[in-house]
Amino acid sequence: MLKQIEGSRAVAEAVALCRPEVICAYPISPQTHIVEGLGEIVKSGELAPCEFINVESEFAAMSVAIGSSAAGARSYTATASQGLLFMAEAVYNASGLGLPIVMTVANRAIGAPINIWNDHSDSMSQRDCGWLQLFAETNQEAADLHIQAFRLGEELSMPVMVCMDGFILTHAVERVDIPTQAQVDAFLPPYEPRQVLDPNEPVSIGAMVGPEAFMEVRYLAHAKQTMALERIPVIAQEFEERFGRASGGLVRPYRCEDAETIVVALGSVLGTIKDTVDEMRAAGIRIGVLGIQSYRPFPLAAVRAALQEAKRVVVLEKSFSVGLGGVVSTDVRVALSGIQLQGYTVIAGLGGRAITKASLARTFAEAIAGTLQPLTFLDLDWRIVNRQLERERQTRRSGPIAENVLRDVGPVAAKVA
Repeated sequence: MLKQIEGSRAVAEAVALCRPEVICAYPISPQTHIVEGLGEIVKSGELAPCEFINVESEFAAMSVAIGSSAAGARSYTATASQGLLFMAEAVYNASGLGLPIVMTVANRAIGAPINIWNDHSDSMSQRDCGWLQLFAETNQEAADLHIQAFRLGEELSMPVMVCMDGFILTHAVERVDIPTQAQVDAFLPPYEPRQVLDPNEPVSIGAMVGPEAFMEVRYLAHAKQTMALERIPVIAQEFEERFGRASGGLVRPYRCEDAETIVVALGSVLGTIKDTVDEMRAAGIRIGVLGIQSYRPFPLAAVRAALQEAKRVVVLEKSFSVGLGGVVSTDVRVALSGIQLQGYTVIAGLGGRAITKASLARTFAEAIAGTLQPLTFLDLDWRIVNRQLERERQTRRSGPIAENVLRDVGPVAAKVA
């Protein structure tokens, strides 16, 4: 059914159609509307049997989800930003125990300073925790990916994050096709847990593992991620056949067939990049974009196949590895190992800063001309940066090496500017 609906509400309705039996809720912007919507659905009696559990923290939310999933209940929660960091210990436990919990991450910057707007810092901070990470470009895809996530997680017995851009998607009202209960029931079978706590057949879950077996346990987690590389496109194909639209998969190329320059990105910014690519194509520039839907597991072979004929690759990312540069760029470089082409990392949109077509077109043109820096910060105000570095250089600090360090830092920033 086509609805003009807020992204968060669309996700809430899609999750409800998956018939979760336990929903753990703790509010944090910008995911709050999702669990609020689910709370209304549970209270109305539309989703039964289902326990909607208000908890005292994000750590408690994941802990409750672990307990309910281990007891054999289809379990769901949502979080963002500092909330994801607060539950980090339990996040690792969920994947280590092989529990198919589905969690929405409404992507938001991590402080300090405090910032509630969108970037991908939160999900990227947990990229090695053992969860699958699926990124949505649109609200339609966000709703669809949750349905696929329950199927995928339960087939492989591993947890799944569905990542959608906070505010840009969660609070945007647009047209979304919400499937029927019968459609979802036909696609998503009832949950049959691979492992379950049962008083009649007692087992230990989460016991201590010593050095003699810990590496093997971690390898098995990696092995299941590689299995997901096979199952994600298969499930996405079945979803398309049943629901009549393409959603999910590993990667999605756009106008890449003859592209000399390909831009790689995740999430809602793909829409703006596609508009920019269309305008540049109209001007005769051979450029395309590769959207990554599955960030973990990272589809090395699919990325390599999509990019290997290009002359240059620009990875635009809404996260930043301080002291190194790009996060996604590192994975792309692994995929392109041995292939000689120009590679650029563009950090953009941190803390919710707007990413405009004008800025993108200028940056892509610089990459094509060979004048773009290997690591570029889109629309960074160097005046502010250099003024602060100069202030710190001139201000006396305690410690024997502080003045030398700050004396050396100032001129470097000025040169970069």
